Amino acid sequence: MKTLLILIAFATGLVNCRTSTTGLGEFAISLPSARIEVREIPTHREMQAGTKVVVLGTGTPIPDAHRAGPSIAVIHKGNSYLFDAGAGAVRQATIARYLYDIPSLYPSQICCVFLSHLHSDHTLDLSELAHTLWWRRRNPLLVWGPLGISRISSAITDMIAIDADFRINGLQPVANSEGFKIQDTTIEPGIILYRDDLQVEAFLANHGDISPAYGFKIVTDDISIVISGDTAFSDLIAEKSAGVDLLFHEVISRSGLERNSPAFQRYHNSVHTTSDELARLANVARPKKLILYHGLFYGTKETTVLDEIKELYDGEVILASDLDVFTGK
Repeated sequence: MKTLLILIAFATGLVNCRTSTTGLGEFAISLPSARIEVREIPTHREMQAGTKVVVLGTGTPIPDAHRAGPSIAVIHKGNSYLFDAGAGAVRQATIARYLYDIPSLYPSQICCVFLSHLHSDHTLDLSELAHTLWWRRRNPLLVWGPLGISRISSAITDMIAIDADFRINGLQPVANSEGFKIQDTTIEPGIILYRDDLQVEAFLANHGDISPAYGFKIVTDDISIVISGDTAFSDLIAEKSAGVDLLFHEVISRSGLERNSPAFQRYHNSVHTTSDELARLANVARPKKLILYHGLFYGTKETTVLDEIKELYDGEVILASDLDVFTGK
């Protein structure tokens, strides 16, 4: 069987259960390739495990060899809940499934996706997730998104209709002839899901003329998380993030932004959060960990954005990499 070599630093925590581990490092391990997985219910081990957050992608619309499109997975009691599904999220989920032994991250086992807004860099892997091994899906993919999500899910279903017809009416065994159909729900502010002690709340974000756009607050029995989505500075996000264990927030480097044209500076200042504005928000919210993702650097060193925030904020700040893992400890 072919294998995929992934670099991993065991010293950073796979063995000693630190609160943040990275999927990239000094040592190589082999991961299985092209393995079919079917699972009826979560195992006892999965049900007893603490909540984990796996950062599948930290990138932006700008193609990046090191960062997949934005996607964050919350794993709780044997289910994986994805927040956004940027390009590459499905492959990253497959890697993370084996890298960290999380069965619910196998693509056809992922139950739920929450879309912060409908920009392409947050939705490009939605079709791949819904239709990877769809004929083996036990249940349809559940998707929550802003107004317009029904139009997207309908279009994706139409796109796969020829494939579905071939498989359902051909020689191939199909366990679930409805598995390719997305079940979508249009978001309104408030609690949008409560399951197995996991609560997901959607709240409005300020993404300029992209309205509505949402951030999410996730609370379980052992962790509290806020995911900003794309947003300019928001008092509401500061309020929702007050004292949370993990605040995942987008960021744009102030010095990097200043390298842009005046037109792009005006645009980004109205739809994204600059490093100095994020420091201001963090000083109000005081999360236990401020984790940066979806970062726009514009030619500056990526670590520059950390320096810019740390000059103004004395709390813990982490620049996330793809496949980082976080817990509430």
